[in-house]
Amino acid sequence: MNPVVTTAWLADNLSAPDLIVFDASWYLPYEAKDARAEYRRAHIPSARFFDIDEIADPETDLPHMVPSAGRFAKLVAALGVSNTTRVVFYDQKGLSTAARGWWLMGLFGHDRAFVLDGGLPKWVAEGRPVEEGEPPPATPGCFIPNFRATRLRGLGDLLQNLETGAEIVLDARSSARFRAEAPEPRPGIPSGHIPGSRNLPYQELLQPDGTLLPRAALLARFRELGIDGSRPVVTSCGSGVSAAVLTLAMVYTGLPPGALYDGSWTEWATCPDTPKEC
Repeated sequence: MNPVVTTAWLADNLSAPDLIVFDASWYLPYEAKDARAEYRRAHIPSARFFDIDEIADPETDLPHMVPSAGRFAKLVAALGVSNTTRVVFYDQKGLSTAARGWWLMGLFGHDRAFVLDGGLPKWVAEGRPVEEGEPPPATPGCFIPNFRATRLRGLGDLLQNLETGAEIVLDARSSARFRAEAPEPRPGIPSGHIPGSRNLPYQELLQPDGTLLPRAALLARFRELGIDGSRPVVTSCGSGVSAAVLTLAMVYTGLPPGALYDGSWTEWATCPDTPKEC
């Protein structure tokens, strides 16, 4: 199933009764932007806000970690999602954080989820309408999760992979952060990378308008890094958000979805027992 929809498709289907649109925007602290406030200022008509910091595990200090199946089901149902609902995620940058929402839905067994290619910037650039404020309260849905553990990796899994080398770890951060030539955006976290991991900044998979590169170009980029479907891939980044863009691009090209390291570099770098490379 194609995980991406176009702005034209969304415009044609926006009023469908089984469709819910989510703004899943999120900003790093240094960006000094409030994603929810930006949503209230302008969003795609009828879209609701999907807060990745709320739809997360509240019992950890790590940012927006995967919640329990029960918590996820309760929160998305409150937003109107049922197992038969089609869900489209977008973000305010183009294609940066929306994939995290899409990946979470797939993690909990919901394949009727998609990402808007080019996001809000492309929608606005085409002269399509936006709304202000908050929508009316959602009619609660009924969501029964089906957790897919094979799509998630934790610290222990990554430590074991250092020994086995069974999985390719693909890091979506900038090359400068990966090589410890630029600071991490979170104070107190050193730059560098997981030993043996490979670097593919997620921005390199996007065209100037924020849409994904054509499939052939994406496949060529993956193959340059030895990713051809013969070995499983674990995507990583700073905190498990932009890693999902790499996962999205793999699915878009027909490669296996692999797994995502949820704690990513924030967890790895702050653990005193993990080896680091520059």
